[in-house]
Amino acid sequence: MNTTIKNTDKNEYFQTENITREAFWNLYAPGCTEHLVLHQLRESNSYIKELDFIAVSEKQVIGHILSTKACVIDNQNHKHEVLCVGPFSVLPEFQGQGIGSQLINFSILRAKEMEFSGIILFGNPDYYHRFGFRNAQEFNITTKDFQNFEPFMALEICKKGLNKISGRFFEDEAFFTKDEDLISFEKQFPFKEKGKAKVNINH
Repeated sequence: MNTTIKNTDKNEYFQTENITREAFWNLYAPGCTEHLVLHQLRESNSYIKELDFIAVSEKQVIGHILSTKACVIDNQNHKHEVLCVGPFSVLPEFQGQGIGSQLINFSILRAKEMEFSGIILFGNPDYYHRFGFRNAQEFNITTKDFQNFEPFMALEICKKGLNKISGRFFEDEAFFTKDEDLISFEKQFPFKEKGKAKVNINH
């Protein structure tokens, strides 16, 4: 499949939110919140327009990835800037065709060009290990609640980029949604039936 990766234009924002909704619907919970998270991140101070990408095939937007500013705070309360990946989505009918890999690799390359030290995310280890992501514990980085588990991963972009960074990871507050905001936001989209989650993400 001939796919082009490019920066997302403002007039494509709603389309990418709908793609995110399609990709995550009933995946980890009944319905999903990831499309609202994407919307909130674009309105936050952590948003980086240069790291907002779409995958296009035959003039159709079929995938999307976003990386935003986050930080690791060490035990001396010093903040170290890193990136956080997500939401990251490919339309269900185009999954399994390498489009997600193209988006991830392109995003990592651009982040490296922008001289970010590292990327941290929550995701499927079987998928992200192929891109070099490792358990964040290997870099002495925990969640803000001092936890470590396999889906919590980090990637050094530059050589020894995370060598002097350790502590607790804090993503933007935009990753957290309120029920009332989700109900209001959902009114913009076609109705979809909520069902049982397909994937169990209990750690």
